[in-house]
Formats: sequence, C-alpha cells, structure tokens
Amino acid sequence: MAILLAVADPAVDLLAVTTVAGNQTVDKCTVNARRVLSLAGASGIPVARGADRPLVRRLRIADDVHGKTGLDGPLFDDEPSVPESPYSAQELLVDVLRTTPATIVATGALTNIARLLSDEPGLAANITEIVWMGGSTDRGNIAPLAEANAYVDPEAADLVVQSGVPFTMCGLNVTHRALVTADVLARFEQLGTPLARVCIEWMTFFASTYRELFGFESPPLHDPVAVARVIDPAIVGCVDANLVIETQGEWTTGATVVDLDGYTGRPPNAQVAVALDQAAFWDRIVAAVSALS
Repeated sequence: MAILLAVADPAVDLLAVTTVAGNQTVDKCTVNARRVLSLAGASGIPVARGADRPLVRRLRIADDVHGKTGLDGPLFDDEPSVPESPYSAQELLVDVLRTTPATIVATGALTNIARLLSDEPGLAANITEIVWMGGSTDRGNIAPLAEANAYVDPEAADLVVQSGVPFTMCGLNVTHRALVTADVLARFEQLGTPLARVCIEWMTFFASTYRELFGFESPPLHDPVAVARVIDPAIVGCVDANLVIETQGEWTTGATVVDLDGYTGRPPNAQVAVALDQAAFWDRIVAAVSALS
C-alpha cells in the first residue's frame, strides 16, 4: 500500500525501490516489491535486492504477521512483469544519489541505509531526509519496547540515527491510528476495481493476523504513514526530540528511546511523529488506488 501511494500520488516522484530482509526473506520481499509495482503498472521503477540479514545479528522474520510469502492475502500464480534490477540495492542507491538529491522512505530494517552511509559517507549530503516507519514512543510489537523494524537490526538503526542525516521516525504510536475500519474497506469496495479488490484482500489478511496476535478489531496500516509524511507533512504531525536506539539492553534491545520531555538534556536529533490526520491520510490512499485502477 505504501508503494501504491508513492507511485500514484502526484506529490511523489518515485525513483527506485530497494528491498531488505525483515518481514520475510529478502528473496520473497523482492518478489513482492516487483509484484506491487507490476499491479501498479509502474514498469519503469527499478527494484533492487538489498541486505539478506542484519549487520551483526541473525535474521528474525515476521511470517506470523505477514504470512509465508510476506504479502499473504490474494493468490498470485503469475510472475511479476516488473523485473529485478541487475544492480544491488547499494549500487542502485549510489547511482540515484550521485545525480539526484532525494528523500529515502524506509519501511523496514535500516540495514541497506546503514551500509550506504558506512561505505559512501560522501553521499549523505545528497540525502534530503530519511523518513522511517519504525520504532515507537511507547509500546513495541515484537518485544515489550521494540517495534519489529528496529528490533531486526538495531545496530543499523543506531548508525543511521547517529549519521547526522535529517531523520524522521513514524512509529507505532502514530501508525496504530491508521486503522483499516469497516468504513475504510467500504471505500475500497466502492472503487470496484481489480486493484481495489487486491488491496482489500491484503488488508483483511493483515486484519486477521493482527486480531489474533494483538487483539485489534481493525488493523493498522503502518508503512503508508511514512509516505504520507513526505507527501504532506501536515498529515503526520511531528515534534523535535532526541532519539537513541537501544542495542545492548537485556530486555530492551531495539527500543527507540525518545526523550519527548527533555529529561536527558541531549539536543534533538530527529523529528518524531506524534499525530495523524486520519481523514487526510485515507483520502490520499483511496485517491492513489483509484488513480491506478
């Protein structure tokens, strides 16, 4: 859904998509990205395979949430028409950033970006901003205080946050307000298109797993919140705060420690999402899917 929004919204010029292990293996995530771009008719967007594991840890995938394909719901038998780029994610990021200042929207572990900043520090100046769907100012979803995208590779998240590149965190505290209610599903039903039907199947599959695991009556739609922040900052309200990533805690590894009240005296190093205009958010997504249908 985040990719569909980025493809179709007129405020975004989507230059490339890279994948990373986390929701599933990087092989499956790469197929999924190609499939979504194929459904969107976005054949000109390159898709490059990224890191297949975290920087230093063993990979933990979230197949209990996202299913055996990483994008369960509708059944697809055909091969995606959008091909995989011959370049790696690292090579594609370097190629884009050498010529074009760009914002990076990250909706998974930050492994690819951490490697880019470590290997090509000179390109940091061409990253306008990194907007991350990850972390939380309060609860986690894979551990008591850790959100999954932070937990998978906290060392990568720590490196990126400390890099000095402008950084925005859209965490669970806000994405849990982007709920796929019955009224939202009805708006997609009213579109009456094959793509809208696929979107409904994705969201209803996610609804069933979120209900079983977390007790949500309506599931949150996490990743498009980060894209919406880029489209119109007024949709996702943020505050300046100091952010650190816990990498050593026995019970808190992967926690995103946000000093909203200035307890530590450390200067702000991130913008942290704290509010969501739900009506505007869903209007942009429904409009995007309608435009692609």
